[in-house]
Amino acid sequence: MTSKMFFRIPCSAVRLVTFKPSLRAPAHRAMATVKGIPTDDEQATGIERRTLQALKKGQDPFSILKPKEYAGTKEDPHIVPCIGTKRLVGCLCEEENTAIVWFWLHEGNAQRCPSCGSHYKLAHHELPH
Repeated sequence: MTSKMFFRIPCSAVRLVTFKPSLRAPAHRAMATVKGIPTDDEQATGIERRTLQALKKGQDPFSILKPKEYAGTKEDPHIVPCIGTKRLVGCLCEEENTAIVWFWLHEGNAQRCPSCGSHYKLAHHELPH
């Protein structure tokens, strides 16, 4: 003789699951009210939203864009943004050079790279936040 096990499920539980649609979560579509795919401006939040708004105004608060190129002469030195009074600068003196010449750039007049002679000038930069 084989023994069979039966599990009894209360009838009230079966009725809640199958017969009471008001107790189930409503089915909805996530993008039902939006027409098409939202743009970056519509769905951006936080720091991304502030950055997009600043770029529309022509500002570059987090230095995302490529910096303006300068001649590197005494009259037109490379501008280096800084929030303090000095900054460590690395100069690639030649295009194919693999060695970087590092030197400290201090606030004030333009300074020369000790290796190639390019001029650099420190410019005070305010943080955007």
